[in-house]
Amino acid sequence: MASQLSVIALVLAGWGAAISGAHGQVSEEAHDSAGQGDREVQMTMDMGQGGHGARPDMLPPVGVMGGHSPKRGGLMLSFQYMRMEMDGNRSGHNRVSTAEVLSQFPVAALSMDMNMFMFSTMYGITDDLSIMAMLPFIRKQMDHVTRTGVEFTTRSDGIGDIKLVLNYALSQAESHAIQVGGGVSVPTGSIDRKDDTPAGPDQVLPYPMQIGSGTYDLLLGITYTGRRSDYSWGAQFGATVRLGENDRDYTLGNIYQISVWGARKWTNKLSSSIRLQGESERNIDGADPRLNPLVVPTADPDLRGGERINLGLGLNFLVPSGRFTGTNLALEVVVPISQDLDGPQVERDSVISVGLRKPF
Repeated sequence: MASQLSVIALVLAGWGAAISGAHGQVSEEAHDSAGQGDREVQMTMDMGQGGHGARPDMLPPVGVMGGHSPKRGGLMLSFQYMRMEMDGNRSGHNRVSTAEVLSQFPVAALSMDMNMFMFSTMYGITDDLSIMAMLPFIRKQMDHVTRTGVEFTTRSDGIGDIKLVLNYALSQAESHAIQVGGGVSVPTGSIDRKDDTPAGPDQVLPYPMQIGSGTYDLLLGITYTGRRSDYSWGAQFGATVRLGENDRDYTLGNIYQISVWGARKWTNKLSSSIRLQGESERNIDGADPRLNPLVVPTADPDLRGGERINLGLGLNFLVPSGRFTGTNLALEVVVPISQDLDGPQVERDSVISVGLRKPF
């Protein structure tokens, strides 16, 4: 908890420094369309907004998938690191003590950490159409305690589900753009991860500790972005729809997300953003016959769904010219402000994302 509070404090400090540094500055709007460096960024990172030069706030917060595309023949390589921390249990809107969980189950989950390393590439087929491929590597760790007081930790890692997405610009006006996306998630991630537990060696791990979905999943999204003067804004709706049942007789719940954000350009290199996100995840349909839902809540397919409202604060840094023209470094910290979970279920504390993007 201390580490995540430190990161949040750093982001807030960055916001404060950017805001204080902005007072007394002359507007740099004219710089957007001047200089060879900005024109180079324009060729590779323009989101189709009337030919304006690229700005750090023209890229959505790093936690938003898509919303930008390279022009025809352009290539963008990206690396993103995401860490999710979860601690304590919740049922509905209320926190649940470990003792309450252990009164219902022999084993209680205490906390969970997930680290994801995402490599992606995006290529502009035309000025309006691009294709994106994403390859994740995932590491998970969950701490538990039994009724007898025995504490233990399970771990899993591996390549996650590969995603392929097509993005198409429906509209590209002077200060507004609409982009739709559709793709598929390929079940390359394992649903058979095992680890040692007090029940014995090589036990099949519950649903949240598996690496993939085991099914082909449909990815759908629509993104709106706009800008004026030193400000930009956007909204995105996204859905992950599971197709069929995996070979372990279950289907993960569909996921629906909606985000709205606003951003402020402080210089031609730096912008900050604030984002409100709502997400809904359905419970699992079916059940893995290898898991006993009476032992631990994470093995119960009816205790995986829930709704969250999250708040994100972010920073975007863009190299406007020179050898590394167009390189973008972004940070976003997202914390829940409301959680309604089908529990007892381990609640989310924070999600920290750092991304590096380079156009060619």
